[in-house]
Amino acid sequence: MTTTFTDETRERAREIIARYPADRSRSALLPLLHLVQAEEGYVSPAGVTFCAEVLGLNKAQVGAVATFYTMYKRKPTGDFLVSVCTNTMCNVLGGQEVYDTLSEHLGVGHDETTADGTITLEHAECLAACDYGPVMTVNYDFFDGVDASTAVGVVDELRAGGRPMPTRGARLCTLKEMAVQLAGFADEREGAVADGGPGEPTLRGLRLAQEHGVSVPGFDPNTPIRSKAEADKAAAEAKAKAEAAKPAPAEASAAPVKGGDGASAPTGVAEPAKPAEATEPAEASGSTTRDVKAPDDKSPQVRTAETRQPDAGTAVPDAPGTKVPTDGTGTAPEAGDARSAEAAGVAANPPAGDGKPAGDEAGAQERNLTEAKAGTDADGAGPADANETGAQK
Repeated sequence: MTTTFTDETRERAREIIARYPADRSRSALLPLLHLVQAEEGYVSPAGVTFCAEVLGLNKAQVGAVATFYTMYKRKPTGDFLVSVCTNTMCNVLGGQEVYDTLSEHLGVGHDETTADGTITLEHAECLAACDYGPVMTVNYDFFDGVDASTAVGVVDELRAGGRPMPTRGARLCTLKEMAVQLAGFADEREGAVADGGPGEPTLRGLRLAQEHGVSVPGFDPNTPIRSKAEADKAAAEAKAKAEAAKPAPAEASAAPVKGGDGASAPTGVAEPAKPAEATEPAEASGSTTRDVKAPDDKSPQVRTAETRQPDAGTAVPDAPGTKVPTDGTGTAPEAGDARSAEAAGVAANPPAGDGKPAGDEAGAQERNLTEAKAGTDADGAGPADANETGAQK
């Protein structure tokens, strides 16, 4: 395991960090992880430590990022990473069969490397090329429409030292060389970027647009791309033109305005705007009764009171949240009837006192006791007779 990175790697690390603002250097972490992978072939513990030191982070922060993305390998990887898509579309078209055949042919499973260190095999959930399925990539370059036999032919050529040409993209390079490019550095091989070309499914939409004359209005493919300085200048001119086109603010009236006491208000003070007059609604609601404001515009207390007291002057049968009772003939009671009935009920039913239940009057009880005692003294009647007399009274 490499523990000390080369001077070239450290120089490239400084170049990567310099691409970002001084207070945003943490944004350089992703390309730096590719950079250490380019030297070691994977992101080792030493690589995590290196990234943490140059960015001023702790190793846990770097490790969290390195373990999140599958492009960062956490153990030694072969020169060529062969990825086979086994997701739905490619699987239906034979992707799983391609993967199973390669696994048996190479004698390795997912994320395992051949004994000679040439090929690491993996199955991928999606390689974003459904219209070319089934697909596989070698160091992220596409081989489209593969089957079991063509996939075996590609890996055999790689193990023999050859470089089969991808269906789309530049010529193949090793995983370490690809990591340098992912870190943001150009492919230095002679003529490498001139290889490859777009696939037919990619060009299908363009061909249909040309065939049917479909294009973006006013689009000129020959329009040159402006530099940043030219774009900034054009933006500044457009802003100045917009500012010039704005109408000048209206000047305050010089005529004196009478104040509330009849005196003249200070010159230049504009008369306050009058409140807008209420207007009729644009269209009728379709109800047979007059339109009223929905109770949702009122406070909950007012809405509750109107619901319990529906004969108020504002209650209307169509008003949401209210229910107007009728007197049996289908007509609503006159305003005030409910309040009168409530007052009459309260007067006819006095509330009970705090000392005794309602109906028990102290005067009646005292009278019964007096009469019972008087009857006993007059004719010698016993208590039983007195009670009977009291009951009769």
